[in-house]
Amino acid sequence: MTEHLKKEEFKTKVFDFEKNAEWKFEGGLPCIIDFYADWCSPCKMIAPILEEISEEYKGKLNVYKVDTEQEQELASVFGIRSIPSILFVPKTGNPQMAVGALPKTNIENAIREVLEVVNEKVLA
Repeated sequence: MTEHLKKEEFKTKVFDFEKNAEWKFEGGLPCIIDFYADWCSPCKMIAPILEEISEEYKGKLNVYKVDTEQEQELASVFGIRSIPSILFVPKTGNPQMAVGALPKTNIENAIREVLEVVNEKVLA
């Protein structure tokens, strides 16, 4: 199940940008963050794919959503200029941003390559 994050939750689960100048991941599991808006058609197209991924990778990664209309400060911190923008956040190392409604296979490739998470069910 994807989880919607507001600023305070984001700071405890992902990155406390007010406290740290350098990237420091606060979470326990790697995560995917979908920066979206309710009016955005491509965002609506990718939403069910991210729900599937959150179920398929449960316990291995978290899938978060940030509404750029309500959380303009978060969108600004990450330089979001177009949506959907998807941030792949590994446990260690720097996050990587992808822009646009990615197909599920591209998201799964990023999960393997950027987040270094493998889902045995997907490989079978």
